[in-house]
Amino acid sequence: MRTQMGESVLSRVVRIFEAFTPEEPALTVSEISRRTGLHVATTSRLVAELVSHEFLTRDEDRRVRIGMRVWELVTRASPTLSVRNAAMPFMEGVHDVVGHHVQLGVLDGGEVLFLERLSAPGAVINYTRIAGRLPLHASSSGLVLLAHGPADLRERALAGPLHRYTPNTPADPAQLRAILAEVRRQGYAYCPGYVHPEALGVAAPVRDDRGEVVAALAVIVPNNVGAQSVVPVVRTAARGVSRALGTPAPQDRQHHSGAVRDGGATP
Repeated sequence: MRTQMGESVLSRVVRIFEAFTPEEPALTVSEISRRTGLHVATTSRLVAELVSHEFLTRDEDRRVRIGMRVWELVTRASPTLSVRNAAMPFMEGVHDVVGHHVQLGVLDGGEVLFLERLSAPGAVINYTRIAGRLPLHASSSGLVLLAHGPADLRERALAGPLHRYTPNTPADPAQLRAILAEVRRQGYAYCPGYVHPEALGVAAPVRDDRGEVVAALAVIVPNNVGAQSVVPVVRTAARGVSRALGTPAPQDRQHHSGAVRDGGATP
């Protein structure tokens, strides 16, 4: 169905959902109208329909929020649900040891999308949040996903722009390329002060049953000399999540690769 102006109703509904941000999860109809560029009468009508289907909800002060129905449907059908479910026990174990932030991120377009985060009172500053995003080049999770992602994704990231959050953020393409090679070589990303001077991120890859990197498990800890001690904790947990997802042992992956090269024959 399309409106008289040529834009589909669905496109207008998408614009309404995109008006909400983590910083501003509740908006008035007038604010939604202004952010979407839709006429206030059109916005009011669409919001009312979405509220009737429980995709949006209204507070007592008539401000509009995303409804629980959206969360229900997304959770029911999300392809990332199995990754999150497999990761949670390991994330809880890491959190008990580290006592700061533990998070799980996946690749979504040209950004890392965070599916889950565990934190604690008094933990070091952290800009990430559940359902939040960061550029791939700036975070430990993003660097892991970028390092193991498609070559064309890396080239697009290297082409920039590379936003610098702190003086330590890799914003030079040559520097970023070297960092990605190091992440692949050593098996983890180590990012002191990339997003905030006081915070350090460590992330390791999570692999699926085909051995493909599907997520990154990371911790955010204080940026000090003791941070190196969390590296084996993160790597061990990421391998545990990978095993829970059915990742074959290294020798099995090598055997499978050899079989493919030999046309699928098995010894």
